[in-house]
Amino acid sequence: MSERFTGQGGEGTAGRIGVLIAEDEDLLRTSLCELVDSDPELVTAGAARDGREAVEAAGRLQPSVVLMDIRMPVMDGLAATRVICERQPAVKVVILTTFDLDEYVYEALRAGASGFLLKNAAPEDILRAIRTVHDGNAMLAPEVTRRMIAEYALERNRPRPGRSPFGALTERERDVVAAIVQGMSNEEIAAALFLSRATVKTYLSRLFLKLGVRDRTQLVILAYDSGYVDSLG
Repeated sequence: MSERFTGQGGEGTAGRIGVLIAEDEDLLRTSLCELVDSDPELVTAGAARDGREAVEAAGRLQPSVVLMDIRMPVMDGLAATRVICERQPAVKVVILTTFDLDEYVYEALRAGASGFLLKNAAPEDILRAIRTVHDGNAMLAPEVTRRMIAEYALERNRPRPGRSPFGALTERERDVVAAIVQGMSNEEIAAALFLSRATVKTYLSRLFLKLGVRDRTQLVILAYDSGYVDSLG
């Protein structure tokens, strides 16, 4: 495991955002480290070769964001994500995956990950994802993430709770939830509902508190798990 991190609390040199890379393929791990360090706002906190190293490094280095591969030796990315999110809720996890890992991605999001990227994503998309989750938002790409979550969630035969946690929401709050489930960004929600972006952020904070979720991703998962999505038509 390599480390090039000197900051505390998730901030690296000169206030840069600290990123931990968890990837077992040497070439890809090195490439991701170089990509992160090429951005003036980011810095590589460290690099882990398996999930166990990622958990240990996240606890010691306190990065802001972890880029987490799913299939790794010793401890896979799903288990590592669950441990990191339980122990360090301030650390954001972005899953690195491929199209054939729908089930694993869904479970990782339920474990607390803030989103996911395909391994063949453009470099600028990877950097944007890191900034997005660092800013407290989820990386939910409308064309990919919503489809994968929706298709897998609807296929699962999970018991549904008798009382939906969404029942206590106001009509406007339900409108915002529907927009989030559709994969809309804050700007798109503001335009669709004729709200300011500041008001949208206020609604999001209120929804997270009422529903007991940490971010947009967890809200979407809850909407599917509870069966609330079915009521949206």
